[in-house]
Amino acid sequence: MLSTVILGLVALAFVLIVIEDIIHVNKAKTTLFFGTLCWILAFIFPMNGATSADVSEQLNHNLLEIATLWLFLMSTMTFVAYLNSKGFISELVGRLLPAEFSERKLMFIIAGFSFVFSSFADNVTATLVSIAVISGIKMEAAKRVKYATLIIFAVNSGGVSLITGDVTTLMFFLAGKVTIANLLLLVIPAFFAVSVLALLLSRGMNEHFKIEKVRKPIAFADAVIAGIFVATIGSTLLMNILFDIPPVLTFLFGLGVMFLTYQFLLRKTTSKSILNYVREVEFETLLFFLGVLLLVGIMKEIGVLTHITKLYMNLEPVVANYLIGLTSALIDNVPLTAALLKADLVMPPNEWLMLTYATGVGGSILVIGSAAGIIAMSKVKELTFLTYFRMAGYLLFAYTLGYAGVYYFGQFAS
Repeated sequence: MLSTVILGLVALAFVLIVIEDIIHVNKAKTTLFFGTLCWILAFIFPMNGATSADVSEQLNHNLLEIATLWLFLMSTMTFVAYLNSKGFISELVGRLLPAEFSERKLMFIIAGFSFVFSSFADNVTATLVSIAVISGIKMEAAKRVKYATLIIFAVNSGGVSLITGDVTTLMFFLAGKVTIANLLLLVIPAFFAVSVLALLLSRGMNEHFKIEKVRKPIAFADAVIAGIFVATIGSTLLMNILFDIPPVLTFLFGLGVMFLTYQFLLRKTTSKSILNYVREVEFETLLFFLGVLLLVGIMKEIGVLTHITKLYMNLEPVVANYLIGLTSALIDNVPLTAALLKADLVMPPNEWLMLTYATGVGGSILVIGSAAGIIAMSKVKELTFLTYFRMAGYLLFAYTLGYAGVYYFGQFAS
């Protein structure tokens, strides 16, 4: 009985997210309310003979995962908040972009940049930096939504082909389901799908942008902080691969280095504390993450996610994998991947590659289906669930095209 009630509350929470623009209630408020309510009900009415201690252990496990994500996001966002406030990112982008370019050319520049950058950096950082590029250019609201849509799809597509770019890809790799060599087969179909989406979204966009190349000097301290940011990203990937150090620990260390460096370099020239930039972090986004992950966590604990694996009993793996990708647009792909790995599915390497692509990219279909989407929604005010949903046809086509490409290239997996 309680499982039904919780599922109803989860469904209601997601409906309220969808109609946020109609009811004018912030999505962070609704998800946090329903997420905590579901867990409170789990304590008051324990299921399957569980005790309060059992539920508490389940909650603590979920909170640990959420806290890890929170701290990682806070660290990343603090770096970006500092560099944005100093105008470093906009100045750097201004120097890299040509003085004049078409809307279509910008679309492909954004596609390529987001795809490549997300292969080496985490999706959150790649999204923040890519959104910063379009934020500095004046354009119509509808066009900004198109660019943001492309960024979300490109970021998710770029991260799927390397273990450094996507958590679920790393999970499949560590479980021995895919190899580095096989994952590289995803690059061509994934990038082709992104390119096709860029082509579709750029239809009818014929205007030209002109950027006044007024170079502003970049302060030495800002350049040093940017270097620390880049070094933190690189060391996070390297330390995780070599020593299995959790990314959040390395990024918090990098944040500590940033604080100390700022204090040393600017102790005589400014009275503003570096900690003030932590206050500029979008905590509304973090609260939304908290609420969503609490909802997903309770769904996992009541056993809803395990039912998804029954797809493989009734459908061919090629079809089931495709549908799992669409499911990841509603359910966080990390617990979804964990449930699939625990189900001990038996598939050849090419089908595991298809599942890797599906779980990594399928979340792009809905804006709430991936971290990239949630971050973009918090940064681009024109981007809402409904405005993004209008692009669902393009996104579904690009996802299907990429999946078909993986089906072809997966034949060469060994």
